Amino acid sequence: MRLSDVSIKKAKPKDKSYKLTDGGGMYILIETTGGKLWRFDYRFEGKRRTLALGRYPDISLQEARTAHGEARNQLARGINPAALKKAQKAAGKERAANSFEAIAYEWLEVWKTDKSETYYKQVVSRLKRDILPYIGGRPVAEISAPEALAVCRRIEARGAIDSSHGAKETISMVIRYAIATGRASVDPCLSLRGALKPVRIEHMASVTEPEKVAVLMRAIDYYRGGPVVRAALRFLPLVFVRPGELRMAMWKDFDLDRAEWTYTAGKTKTDHLVPLSRQAIEILRDLHPLTGGGEYVFPHKYRKGRTISVNALNHALQELGFDTKTEITGHGFRSMARTLLAERLKWPPEVIEHQLAHKVPDALGTAYNRTEFLDDRRKMMQAWSDYLDDLKTTVF
Repeated sequence: MRLSDVSIKKAKPKDKSYKLTDGGGMYILIETTGGKLWRFDYRFEGKRRTLALGRYPDISLQEARTAHGEARNQLARGINPAALKKAQKAAGKERAANSFEAIAYEWLEVWKTDKSETYYKQVVSRLKRDILPYIGGRPVAEISAPEALAVCRRIEARGAIDSSHGAKETISMVIRYAIATGRASVDPCLSLRGALKPVRIEHMASVTEPEKVAVLMRAIDYYRGGPVVRAALRFLPLVFVRPGELRMAMWKDFDLDRAEWTYTAGKTKTDHLVPLSRQAIEILRDLHPLTGGGEYVFPHKYRKGRTISVNALNHALQELGFDTKTEITGHGFRSMARTLLAERLKWPPEVIEHQLAHKVPDALGTAYNRTEFLDDRRKMMQAWSDYLDDLKTTVF
């Protein structure tokens, strides 16, 4: 008699495993533990073989019979069902190992080495939110230009033009890593040139007129927010580093006695030295009793091991009544310093550019050296702080 669901459910474990046959070599094996396993015994090339068809009730009686019928058809065509299943399983594992998602996480471990925590988290978020849900399971070697474009256009459709270009670059970097490691041969993103809406370049808002700078600096002095954000807001105009570099400033990188701050510039990945003016040192010495026991100079108020937020400085400027889209942003202090140091204080452009940690053109030196023009930069940084102090008291 052939099996039925009732007979299978009634089958109880015994001291030894036993079989209930369904015909044609298919049976269910009742284990001593109570497990019920579908099996198919057959002969191939003169040898007895067994094919596992799954576990009951995960695989129903009808599903087991369907799998059994497929295996018998394979035998009729001279195919060993067990060997085919093993090969398909191995191919599935290889396919998973070479999926875009698997290679993306492998690439991240290599790529993140010299990247800031903020940038790393941004790329991981982009992968998880906008890329992996759509092509994460695809074999990296099979991803086409239309597939990559579809991912980017989903982002573009919500108005995030910059992010759509960022997604294209991330996809490209992952696939280029796959090419370098022998798991792909073509980067489909190379074919997407001009396929996305262009990024609109918007300059960071800044204040460059001495009268407006005077108003800004006086307002900063009257900021009454938290002491850490207040110190950061007062410190930033004096050193005009990138806001992300300020946020990640660590006490170990400061030598207050030598009046120096040395770190790796986030954009150029070069060692950078910031001479500290008398006013900058005063801010740091006032802050040290509050945060000097930790790692970061400007730590988050509540989250241990974290810095002030990305938007903390811009929010502080907004609280003071400044429009961070049209007037001034944290990044705008760089433009302010560059303009006024050249136009009002008459410092040479090469000295200013080195202090901004820009990649200096060949005519000014083929490689950036953190000690280049150091004596001049020390004098310039002090002159800059004195100039800002003077504006606060003489220009109204």
